[in-house]
Amino acid sequence: MHYDRDVTEQRLARVLNERIRPAVHARSVPLQVEIWNVPGEPVPVQAALSAPYRPARVGDRWGPAWSTSWFRVSGTIPAEWAGLPVEAVLDLGFSPHSPGFSAEGLVHRADGTAVKALNPRNTWLPVTESAAGGEEFVRYVEAAANPVVMHTGPDELTFGPTSVGGRAPWLGDPAADPGEPLYRLRRLDLSVVDRDVYELVQDLEVLGQLMHELPVDAPRRWQILRAIEGALDTVDLQNPGASAVAARAALAPALAAPANAGAHRISAVGHAHIDTAWLWPLRETVRKVARTVSNVTQLMDDHPEFRFVMSQAQQLAWLKEHRPEVYARAQEKAKAGQFLPTGSLWVEPDTNLTGGESLVRQFVHGKRFYLEEFGVETEEMWLPDTFGYNAALPQLMKLAGVRWFLTQKISWNTTNKFPHHTFWWEGIDGTRIFSHFPPVDSYNGDLSGADLAHTVRNFQDKGAANHSLIPFGYGDGGGGPTREMLARAARLADLEGSARVTLERPATFFARAHAEYEANGGAPVWSGELYLEFHRGTLTSQLATKQGNRRSEHLLREAELWAATAAVRHGHPYPYEALDRLWKTVLLHQFHDILPGTSIAWVHREAEETYVAVARELERIVEDAQRTLAGSGDGTVVFNAAPHDRAGVPALGAGLRTDPAEGNVPPVPDADGFVLDNGLVRVIVDGRGLITSAYDRTADREALPPGASANLLQLHQDFPNQWDAWDIDVFYRNTVRDLTDTESVTATGDGVHVVRAFGASRIEQTLTLAADSRRLVIDTVVDWHEREKLLKAAFPLDVRAAHSTAEIPFGHVERPTHTNTSWDAAKFEICAHRFLHVGERDWGTALVNDSTYGHDVTRDMRPDGGTTTTVRLSLLRAPRFPDPDADQGTHRLRYALVIGADIADAVREGYHLNLPERALPGGAPVAPLVSVDHEGVVIEAVKLADDRSGDVVVRLYEAHGVRARATLTPGFPFASATATDLLERPLDDPTGHQVTEGTIRLRLHPFQILTLRLVAA
Repeated sequence: MHYDRDVTEQRLARVLNERIRPAVHARSVPLQVEIWNVPGEPVPVQAALSAPYRPARVGDRWGPAWSTSWFRVSGTIPAEWAGLPVEAVLDLGFSPHSPGFSAEGLVHRADGTAVKALNPRNTWLPVTESAAGGEEFVRYVEAAANPVVMHTGPDELTFGPTSVGGRAPWLGDPAADPGEPLYRLRRLDLSVVDRDVYELVQDLEVLGQLMHELPVDAPRRWQILRAIEGALDTVDLQNPGASAVAARAALAPALAAPANAGAHRISAVGHAHIDTAWLWPLRETVRKVARTVSNVTQLMDDHPEFRFVMSQAQQLAWLKEHRPEVYARAQEKAKAGQFLPTGSLWVEPDTNLTGGESLVRQFVHGKRFYLEEFGVETEEMWLPDTFGYNAALPQLMKLAGVRWFLTQKISWNTTNKFPHHTFWWEGIDGTRIFSHFPPVDSYNGDLSGADLAHTVRNFQDKGAANHSLIPFGYGDGGGGPTREMLARAARLADLEGSARVTLERPATFFARAHAEYEANGGAPVWSGELYLEFHRGTLTSQLATKQGNRRSEHLLREAELWAATAAVRHGHPYPYEALDRLWKTVLLHQFHDILPGTSIAWVHREAEETYVAVARELERIVEDAQRTLAGSGDGTVVFNAAPHDRAGVPALGAGLRTDPAEGNVPPVPDADGFVLDNGLVRVIVDGRGLITSAYDRTADREALPPGASANLLQLHQDFPNQWDAWDIDVFYRNTVRDLTDTESVTATGDGVHVVRAFGASRIEQTLTLAADSRRLVIDTVVDWHEREKLLKAAFPLDVRAAHSTAEIPFGHVERPTHTNTSWDAAKFEICAHRFLHVGERDWGTALVNDSTYGHDVTRDMRPDGGTTTTVRLSLLRAPRFPDPDADQGTHRLRYALVIGADIADAVREGYHLNLPERALPGGAPVAPLVSVDHEGVVIEAVKLADDRSGDVVVRLYEAHGVRARATLTPGFPFASATATDLLERPLDDPTGHQVTEGTIRLRLHPFQILTLRLVAA
């Protein structure tokens, strides 16, 4: 037989696109169009319905960047269409290249209720299944002119300030000139929908896509080719509707052939990944959610088998507040089992940068919302798009009642392919959570032949398992799943040559996958963090946003601690509503494109303003409670919110200070600089402002290698291959400039002041050493005006460290300092929270910080035979996309070198730097509301119970990675102490605690988190 495959495949593409697909809506009449351009920000629906509209027509341009236009479309259904199904086709000028990221619309009835959304690949609108003829049709479309900030074409993805003619990134700044209208009305018609032609399109798409994915020498591919050829021969190209039934009959045998008995099985779960902010502001996400939920609930009316998950409680809370009629539809479909709240979190947060207690509250507020609003106890953690996953998460999931974990982001690794798709994920405490990475490698699947074929080829667990999950639906403005995707799912349920597709809920998949693995000897285990070998720049970009989060987290700790103490001791009103609202605000901004620093300028400027307001309100709460506690008097009451005693002030309590506090030691000039010496450590700062000696007097040991200088600021060229704000590529190390020139190095009253200027920027640093402390604090003010640069602070240390130890939520992780394997080498930028420690078995050094997350650690041999381990903090970046002015301006941050430190010292000093003492006038010391007698048992939160019972909730964890026996002593009479889950519900305590004579005896295993609910006597 002659080879004609290419001819038939090319014929299919042209006939489908140029003849058959247009025939779905071939009979059309134009709608009358009127427009009202909203002046300023979006308005409520009722205001738009009564607005003054003016005539418009197809071809008109509309929508400068970020503006809103309302269209009133109206018409009459022709009498000759009686008995026929009618739809409207409303194309606002959508980009053909992408399913989202451009203009969007939401259609309303005349009473203001939403019908469905309009998106680039979803332009149809239901009108009637059987027209009477002569009916009047009127609808209102709220159209959002969201600009294409990142251009996504069929074969390109553009980054940086040159994208889209050099203008796109500046469109992310609300102060920028919105420019000319971005969109042009393309089609606004009433149309008869030819159901037979529509179904023919779906038949040809499914078979054509499957055919393209099968091997060229597979008999099934040729069988499909001949079936398609026969169908195309049947089609009347001038009137496809007249021949659609016959063409479908020619395809029916090919569609009826059942799948192989061993075919891979796919659970298809409807989903729309909506970034809570990214290339659009928060206010636009509120509207994106309304559009998407309107779409999917309308789709559920026609497809009762359709299941859709929604994974961010904040988005549903917005829907309830702003579009209650759409929210009611979601609740209606949830009762029917079609709309599935999932994910268990308030938003989908970054889990590298977010603090431990914040992650707790993500679960608390997320799960509680689903319980209260939908009566659903979510059991999945659905987090497909976050840039790495810390190793404390399995324990947090278990304590929140979560059984399953899903993500796919690790498939973005650029060095190593993750070895499993379904596995047990083991955290730092030993907790294991059954986890799945969809092998489709996407959270925006469309159930195409390419999706399914990639899933089967890519699935890592063949032989041991045969099930996987595909989240399908267009996200981020694409409107979610479409009817075309559901048509594919129906045809792919049992089709030869394809995986079997079933529409079902995630819990059904996880239960089946778990049972399948148990029957085959159990799933493999991955222990430790899930490090993403990509997007390492997110640990540093947009410093002000990260500082706002860090400061908010610690202020919330203080506010709850002192408000609870004042409430129990003095009946001070506990600010339940304010704390609930403030927590939710902070949790919102931990979303994985806000906190990592990867959103447009609009988002980050709003975030910085929000953090200022949050801090102002929390400071008032703290001050009000502390004034109640301090009482009257002429003394000075010093409050210590840290979990460890400090300068005679108990942890979580306050003491009267009668003598002036010991300050910093004054610098003493020497031959080439200054010396700071407090009898414990001696630090020499030379004439260049660099640390040339950090000597531990107690251990008789120098921390720095011979001839080395510490606190060396280094400037790198930082221009990654793609994803500017997200990425730091390893080749950045190839180009470095040591900033050793100074304008001045001078002694102040209690420190050494260093001023440097470089490029367009200026840095001022003050190095101080407190009496009785091993912590050299470096207070840094940077007036930063570099572009595409990375600023690091380097500390070469004279230790042979086999690993670094970095704080993560509720514990720490060890990472090798060598690069033996590709897995080790890929971790050239790592995350640490308040501390990073390196050392030998008997001596070490820690770097602590109040702002920084990105670090790198390297190890080198010296000519003298010693080993230098260099720790560097990433201080600032200057990416140009998606915010071309990212990090520009003045920043203040503090970090410190703790000389002669073990892990316990690192934990303590990290908390102390981030929770400075507060001094108020008064006359009363404050005994801690709770105290613990073990340095390694850290009290992370003290608060009143969320149910307003007045019970005191204490959350603590073992911080040193060892077993601990400790005694917790409440500072008030209590009747009982109950271990709870994160939602403060009773929970079995596997390690046991005993109440004895007003104390609680604890046994904790390494890194165990324990929440106790204390009922006052």
